[in-house]
Amino acid sequence: MSKSYDLIVIGAGSIGVPVALEFAKKNHCVLVLDALSSPGQGEDKKAIGGIRASHSDKGKIKVCQRSIEIFSGWKERYGDDICWINNGYSFPAYTQEHEALLKELLRVQQGFGLTIQWLSPEEYRELNPGIRMEGLRGSTYCPGDGSASPLLFTQSCYFKAMDYGAEFRFNERVVGFDVAKDTIIAVKTNNNHYHCATVLNAAGASAQEVSRMAGIDIPVEPDCHEAGISEPIRPCMGPMVVDMRTEPGSKNFYFYQNSEGQVVFCLTPDPPILGRDLRSTSGFLPMIARRMITIMPMLANLRVRRTWRGLYPMTPDGFPIVGRTGERENFYQAAGMCGQGFMLSPGMAEVIFRLITGDYHEGDREILENFDPYRDFTAQEVLK
Repeated sequence: MSKSYDLIVIGAGSIGVPVALEFAKKNHCVLVLDALSSPGQGEDKKAIGGIRASHSDKGKIKVCQRSIEIFSGWKERYGDDICWINNGYSFPAYTQEHEALLKELLRVQQGFGLTIQWLSPEEYRELNPGIRMEGLRGSTYCPGDGSASPLLFTQSCYFKAMDYGAEFRFNERVVGFDVAKDTIIAVKTNNNHYHCATVLNAAGASAQEVSRMAGIDIPVEPDCHEAGISEPIRPCMGPMVVDMRTEPGSKNFYFYQNSEGQVVFCLTPDPPILGRDLRSTSGFLPMIARRMITIMPMLANLRVRRTWRGLYPMTPDGFPIVGRTGERENFYQAAGMCGQGFMLSPGMAEVIFRLITGDYHEGDREILENFDPYRDFTAQEVLK
């Protein structure tokens, strides 16, 4: 008789691996399936490592606040260094419109319990001495935010999950489901059939295709973003800098200095580049270099080590899709993280555990309302 699992997770990325750890350490029999050769080989390894609770809605704020607690205490709890640093996030304003937007949002964020403040231009220069002062109207600053290594965190989660008994099958592509009376009874891969009580779709950029195999459509579409990293330099930056201004070819961009001294940077293309083309472009580096030097001239001689392109699994409103489906009673979604799967991951894994087991904590239902798979998707995440 073939083995039956309490939970099968599809996708060994930033959500799937921490979920496996969460279930395994509570003695659930869990299997993770992934079409790639090892954990974190999809979009997870392309994340730039930023971790912020400074979002615009209660759901993301609360989940990321919990994630930050977990990231910051990871080495003490599990013994693995994931390169966590508490460098904070900042959103400098160079236009009256952005100043008004950020100050209005600040009241909302503080109302949700976020420790965030408005800094004058002079106060902000104390944090980021190289920042361009001309036209600077001030900045929000969230000191609790930080950064860590996606690769090190996911690998640590993977080995800890296996220590607790979780099983992983790599190079196995999900091709369908066996269904009986609206319940998935087995997951089919190119190699095998696996019986299960519950299925979680955490397939990242492939989540829509996986969901369609279960007869359910979800509005998740991959959006291409490019990023890069420099050679290490001496510590010279404070918090992550997020410039919200638009320029030809880009909506915004952001960069920070990681724990090893490397400057990591990324931008949001305008118009969006939809699809799965992972080839780096010749236009990205000149575009972002010009923007970085404009806002922080001291980086003019920065030497770039490499660039890459990754996929943001986007939803229409910028919020994740997390919840149980109505069409398949034991099929759950954890999709559409909108490029923020890494920063959401450990906190979201706990919420997903409580969602599936029904062991809710206070506030869980309110958080999950924001991520409801059946919402109308008309709201918009301001800082997506």
